[in-house]
Amino acid sequence: MMTDPDVVIIGAGADGPACASRLARKHGLDVLILEAGPWHGNKEWPNPHVEVGGSESSDPDDLDGKLLDEQYSAREADANDPTAGYLRVGPADHSRAPWFRDLHQNAFLWQISAVGGTSIHYFANHPRAYPYAVDEQPHWPIDYEDLVPYYKLNEQVTHVQQAPATAKEQLFFEGAKRAGYDLLDNLNVTETGYRPQPNAIACPPEYLDADYDGSFSYDDGFRGDSLVGNHFQGGPTPKDAPVREKARKSSNVSWVPRALDVNNDPNLGNVAIRPNTFVTNINATEGWGAMEATGVEFRDTWAGKTGTISADVVVLAAGCIESPRLWLNSDLPNDGWVGKGLTTHWFDWIVGVYPEETLEEITGVSTIDPFVGQNSAARFDKPGIGGMEDIGMSPGLVSFGNFLFSQAGYSFDTEVDPDEPWDGRGYVVGKELKRKMADYRRTKSILILTDDLPRQNNGVELDDTFSDEHGPVPKVKWTPHPDDDAKRDELSRIAARIHKEAGAEYVHRCDWPPLLLHMQSSMGMGRVLDENAEAYNVDRLFIADHSALANGLGGPNPTNSGQALALRTADRISELYF
Repeated sequence: MMTDPDVVIIGAGADGPACASRLARKHGLDVLILEAGPWHGNKEWPNPHVEVGGSESSDPDDLDGKLLDEQYSAREADANDPTAGYLRVGPADHSRAPWFRDLHQNAFLWQISAVGGTSIHYFANHPRAYPYAVDEQPHWPIDYEDLVPYYKLNEQVTHVQQAPATAKEQLFFEGAKRAGYDLLDNLNVTETGYRPQPNAIACPPEYLDADYDGSFSYDDGFRGDSLVGNHFQGGPTPKDAPVREKARKSSNVSWVPRALDVNNDPNLGNVAIRPNTFVTNINATEGWGAMEATGVEFRDTWAGKTGTISADVVVLAAGCIESPRLWLNSDLPNDGWVGKGLTTHWFDWIVGVYPEETLEEITGVSTIDPFVGQNSAARFDKPGIGGMEDIGMSPGLVSFGNFLFSQAGYSFDTEVDPDEPWDGRGYVVGKELKRKMADYRRTKSILILTDDLPRQNNGVELDDTFSDEHGPVPKVKWTPHPDDDAKRDELSRIAARIHKEAGAEYVHRCDWPPLLLHMQSSMGMGRVLDENAEAYNVDRLFIADHSALANGLGGPNPTNSGQALALRTADRISELYF
């Protein structure tokens, strides 16, 4: 077991493994990653929710894709139940409750604790930040160009490429074209328009089409994406493939194997990952003008045993909720911005139902079948306002997203302004919900991604009335500013117009309450961190997760930027201390 690492990283989510791989592979450092949740698809933990299993893994041969297939059923309730699903925030031991977050509002907080983190159920959308959001908004202490080489590296490792189009994307592109928008062809987006989604998903084989009736097994020669939209359930396709050959390059599929590979080369550093290990304190001593991080204290989530690990550098990569919680529970200096400035892209959800004759005219088929294809393979960008992406999912998630998650009240009791481009708004229930879901195969959705800005009233603080075994729990608050509402309304109208221009016979605005899924900037550079992502008030303490992002990137999905910044942070760590 690794007991004296150069660097200890707290969290093996989307960004921590990228930072670890760079530190070991490029700079020859020994890195230990501590992850609070389980590790799926690793032979050391064949029954991760039932048995304790191993303690630590550093061998890439421990990764087992067929074991991952067994552990990820891809069934909606098995995966997505926030209390008992295999993808939840909580201990690996499923006889115990999930970890509590205090959220006193109509909102939903959706994350995962596990090796791979919330990237385990992401759609693998990897757009870059809008250059405008870095260079022209007053939040970042670095320039957009500083991120570009790290974007390129991350896109290479995660196989980012243009998503293939199925029926739902054909409709989206046609609607956007008819609405007068241009097709974009640049990864660094500065203009308004639509484009295929840049996704971290291997291409499907050329022979995969509607008439394909062969095997989808890796053992039978199938390679790449099978175009089954089950990413929110873990996306472990193709069946039987080794972990690193799974099509969707979530962190546990891309950066984790790459990080462990260094252990086979004596000229590189070493990386070990220890799951089921909840860090409860960051140790620090008084230094010259600032405190200095020296290591961490942790608790084994199965046995309850505690311990201490010393390191030359501590990297906090526990995410936008747990990173500030741990900082505050460690009684580190707080100048008022720790945990604050949270952004979440102030989502909304616009639904279109299409007649068969329109579908046949545009796509050549009579159904959209939203479960076919990558979950999100097309997007629209409007720098300064935000963006949107075309979405298709399995029936349970569709019924929730389309008709059952709203702040507007019941649709039958919610008036629709005749000047607005949608036909209904709010909850849909009873017989009307059954009728709407009967049209599931002719229905598709557009997710709104608002450029909400960091504000000090939004974020994470400690609950002064409730603690768990790891200390006071996080209390989370996010409310939109009127400027955010105006941007969301503008994007929702554009989305409804795209639906109408593509021939939708019915358009529904769900009017979501806050869904805290895309989260950024609760420990932002320029406020809590300097230009190296090192804490202003604690030397040798860095943050390498989405909380370090200085704002919401203008609206694009945060994974590509979070991982790119983590790679840059690894280089800064080496330059400063090694």
